[in-house]
Amino acid sequence: MNVIFLTVSRVYHIEARGIYTDLLRKFRDEGHNVYVVYPRERRFQLPTTLEEQDGIHLLGVRTLNIQKTNVIEKGIGTILIEKQFEKAIKRHLAGVNFELILYSTPPITFTNVVKYLKGRNPEAVSYLLLKDIFPQNAVDLGMFSEKSLFYKYFRRKEIGLYKLSDYIGCMSPANVDFVLRHNSFVSPQKVEIAPNSITLTEEPAVDRIAIRQEYGLPLDKPVFIYGGNLGRPQGVDFLLECLEATKNRSNCHFLIVGKGTEFGKLQRWFSDTKPLNASLLAGLPKEKYDLLVRSCDVGLIFLDYRFTIPNYPSRLLSYLQYGMPIIAATDEHTDVGSMAESNGYGLWCRSNDVAGFGRCVDKLATNPALVKEMGQKGYSFLLDNYLTDHTYATIVSHFL
Repeated sequence: MNVIFLTVSRVYHIEARGIYTDLLRKFRDEGHNVYVVYPRERRFQLPTTLEEQDGIHLLGVRTLNIQKTNVIEKGIGTILIEKQFEKAIKRHLAGVNFELILYSTPPITFTNVVKYLKGRNPEAVSYLLLKDIFPQNAVDLGMFSEKSLFYKYFRRKEIGLYKLSDYIGCMSPANVDFVLRHNSFVSPQKVEIAPNSITLTEEPAVDRIAIRQEYGLPLDKPVFIYGGNLGRPQGVDFLLECLEATKNRSNCHFLIVGKGTEFGKLQRWFSDTKPLNASLLAGLPKEKYDLLVRSCDVGLIFLDYRFTIPNYPSRLLSYLQYGMPIIAATDEHTDVGSMAESNGYGLWCRSNDVAGFGRCVDKLATNPALVKEMGQKGYSFLLDNYLTDHTYATIVSHFL
């Protein structure tokens, strides 16, 4: 069948590893014709272009900058993107009939594009991969209030997208519960779990000693790594409180790798404090980052304690893939920590409880046998739940 995928992710190299590219390759490998529509932000000075790459059609649409830019341009760009996508689809994909319309959040503003595609392909199945619950997440972080015009505009968009979607694939049980509890118009029959997932490939053995030496990491103690975005959703202030409270520990090392709006705050703390048991690295290419993760022992997840929506960070997959237990410091609504504890591959604490984080570190810093046992359970859980085969099977089941 013909599949179209709408995304704001930068799908430049279809063979690159990632939750979306892995899934799209799975559709391709199963014999489907895949078309991807993605933004080419103006900073790259590239025109709207349709190309084929490794058997997948990529329609790059020139847009405003919607990532790593100021709030005003991001907001305007997010609003305009659906018109720009629709115009590009009409021009470049006019003769293609689609059986599956696949799209993800963010953004929530694909409503009119999906409506256009559904009108053109009335028998098509529309499937939302719900990765981000907006605008409530912005309200949780105090970016605007539920009484604001911003909230009312984006909430209408959100409701419209949910109504247009034949199915909504959520990342976890807590996500399913949240959608149904806060959107009474959504039928339970259309909401299901379609989690973040990856395709496993054979990888050569990694020289942990060489990698650790390359980045100046200790060889004689466990390394706890946080990798990913460093922005407001991650509760960087709490992360800094944890680093401050544990700066005199000598039985483990903390490694923070990433980039984002709060990176400068971390940089200043490292410069002022000069901790002996912690390191900070700017974001790395995925290949180098994966090697670095494989050289560490415990994965860290941080989410702001104010969230009332159940986030489920995709960085969990790297930790599980490489047999690492996790410590999840999150709000009480997210189930990433409770699922880790109930399935034996991690520990959880509230992300406003510094002492609780310290207790989690205590359990793993001096118990390599427990680290190994939890890591094995995490890898097994990944094999049973978070492979691309699982997400693909869930989606195509609606065509059987």
